Amino acid sequence: MSMLNKAMDFIKMYYAENDLPEEQMNQRLGEVEQQITEHGHYTHTTDELAYGARVAWRNSNKCIGRLFWQSLQVKDQRVIIDEEIIYEKLLEHIDFATNDGKIRPTISIFEPKKVRIWNHQLIRYAGYEQEDGSVIGDPDSLAFTKQCIELGWQGNGGQFDVLPLVIQIEDHPPRFFDIPQEYIKEVPLRHPEFDWFADLHMKWYAVPMISSMKLEVGGITYAAAPFNGWYMGTEIGARNLADEYRYNMLPIVAERMGLNTTSNSSLWRDRALVELNVAVLFSFKEDGVSIVDHHTAAQQFKRFEVNEASADRDVTGNWTWLIPPLSPAATHIFHKQYDNTKKSPEYSYQKSPY
Repeated sequence: MSMLNKAMDFIKMYYAENDLPEEQMNQRLGEVEQQITEHGHYTHTTDELAYGARVAWRNSNKCIGRLFWQSLQVKDQRVIIDEEIIYEKLLEHIDFATNDGKIRPTISIFEPKKVRIWNHQLIRYAGYEQEDGSVIGDPDSLAFTKQCIELGWQGNGGQFDVLPLVIQIEDHPPRFFDIPQEYIKEVPLRHPEFDWFADLHMKWYAVPMISSMKLEVGGITYAAAPFNGWYMGTEIGARNLADEYRYNMLPIVAERMGLNTTSNSSLWRDRALVELNVAVLFSFKEDGVSIVDHHTAAQQFKRFEVNEASADRDVTGNWTWLIPPLSPAATHIFHKQYDNTKKSPEYSYQKSPY
């Protein structure tokens, strides 16, 4: 579909869903068509951009947390074409979104073609490959960590070193900026029943701020549009800390629990997985950091489905992502089928800049 067609569809949707006068819509359609005809692109108003970003969340087939799509706080940063000011705005995003643990869903949207953020997430842990092939830190960050080191960054070689922000303007060399410690809220993990759990020295950062995806609204693509909600506990406890190719903590937790790890039928992985997730939820809540368990998230998604039906909109979804990685059959999502058709506006993956 051409940019003009995408733009026309988006503008019509914007005016219809916001109950705006048809006369204004027709005038705006004329302006957009003229801009595209003369320049090959057009510029969203701040209100159009905010609406597009929120609807893109509503359309996110992989996201179970879409009930709150209308609460997304949109920061329009399109006028900024300077690495140091972009860095300042990213720190503002981190601070605003973190909100001392009372997390606010937030997106910062930068100039569509000239700005790129190299990070997968604004806050993420480094991964260091050792001579024997083992990894200290997050194995999923190996490639990006190497890029940061080549740019001149020096990590501490630890399990939970926060990577710098890497920002690139057009074809200029990328620049890295360290995130001051006061902006980084982390949660040390402990367990409500196992005192030894704290001795494992596990922790995780409070806010997942995705910065590697692009936002498409009405035919315009924003390559730098970092956004966040809050964590569902299983993202940390059943994936980041549990996957064999990530922190792989299940064998260690199982050993400390005294489980029989020589037999699959002992279900040691399942038992360790549950307690690891108990620790994540317990620790975040003890520290006053927003988080949701997967059962509550599924109930919220059911409310989202009801809301969308009442608005006469179809709910699309990617079933393999919507089901939680822990006890999926205990949620209604497991027992339903979803149409995975992608709608615009949308967030989607883009080619890595490195």
